[in-house]
Amino acid sequence: MAPIALPHTRPPHDLLIEPIVHRALEEDLGRAGDVTSELTIPPEQFASAQIVARQAGTSAGLVAASCAFRLINPSIQFHVENPDGSQVEAGTTIAAVEGNARSLLTAERVALNFLGHLSGVATATRALVDAVRGTNARIVCTRKTTPGLRTLEKYAVRCGGGINHRFGLDDAVLIKDNHVAAAGGIKAAIERVRAGIGHMVKIELEVDTLVQLEEALALEVDTILLDNMKPDTLRQAVVLAKGRAVLEASGGVTVATVQAIAETGVDYISSGAITHSAPNLDVALDF
Repeated sequence: MAPIALPHTRPPHDLLIEPIVHRALEEDLGRAGDVTSELTIPPEQFASAQIVARQAGTSAGLVAASCAFRLINPSIQFHVENPDGSQVEAGTTIAAVEGNARSLLTAERVALNFLGHLSGVATATRALVDAVRGTNARIVCTRKTTPGLRTLEKYAVRCGGGINHRFGLDDAVLIKDNHVAAAGGIKAAIERVRAGIGHMVKIELEVDTLVQLEEALALEVDTILLDNMKPDTLRQAVVLAKGRAVLEASGGVTVATVQAIAETGVDYISSGAITHSAPNLDVALDF
């Protein structure tokens, strides 16, 4: 099947991907390199192989997998059959590779690790996206990512049809309950933020009661995160807001619950599970 036709599936720049993949290869090669392949395979032997999905899902991570092969041996040819964002069935060939046999085997595990993990993230995201289809809600990720893999995991979310929340602490203000407690209240926190940020920075505030929501609306916060509210409460929050702020629901988001959350009328639904708990998609390299 064709990849999801969304413009934001454009992958990260190679300058961002290569250091991540380089570290993974260094970890795998250790101090002596791939002693097994070097001792069992003649140095000039050529091979071709296919990367195959062993189960159905959404592909993501080919940009990292191809980078792994390229960093080991720039002469390896990597041919994409089903691009990142494609829906694949079990047995589907995702990509084909050909080149020096030793090099293919040396890069294999790192390439598959990235492809399996990131396809798992995209698949988990796609399940939520499909579940809210027909509503106005959009699925977004969080900062609950694997250390060092945020750029790639957030790309995988986009491949699954979701969109990205902030990438780090520096690209938006998100005032959470602990910020409010430490600052001495919602009003104090908002006033201090507004005194120190530029005109391009958005402010999001986390609330867990309708009383806090009303206070946030009176302070004209850009986005309000409705934390761990049940659908009936979310529905009341949407009525109270009357479009005066963007509303994001978070907490308790699963494939079983997300449709009910979306039908309350919230604008965004955030999930940490799509990055921190996504099952690996089973992929293999077959010579």
